[in-house]
Amino acid sequence: MLKIEAIIQPAKLEAAREALKNVGVDGITVSEVRGHGRQKGHTEVYRGREYQIDLLPKIKLEMVIASSRKDEVVRALADAVRTGKIGDGKIFVSEVMEAIRIRDDNRGESAL
Repeated sequence: MLKIEAIIQPAKLEAAREALKNVGVDGITVSEVRGHGRQKGHTEVYRGREYQIDLLPKIKLEMVIASSRKDEVVRALADAVRTGKIGDGKIFVSEVMEAIRIRDDNRGESAL
């Protein structure tokens, strides 16, 4: 099993959800997060004063999938959120040792 974490632009959330739904990913966790990568934030003007905005709003998607589905899910997600500009985000893939469904104690991929 693999855990996929994606940090994306907030405006791309619905496109990401639709793409994941189309490839059969049912369970995702969505969090509103803040951060920056290479862009290091930006400057905004409010009431005549400049402010440095270091941490930009982002969306974090998390899902656990069967290892055999990695390429399909990553490709669908990346294609859905890509604009080709700085700040599109990142996708991280890591191994999951165990998954347990609390309701009925199913384990492994059957718990997904």
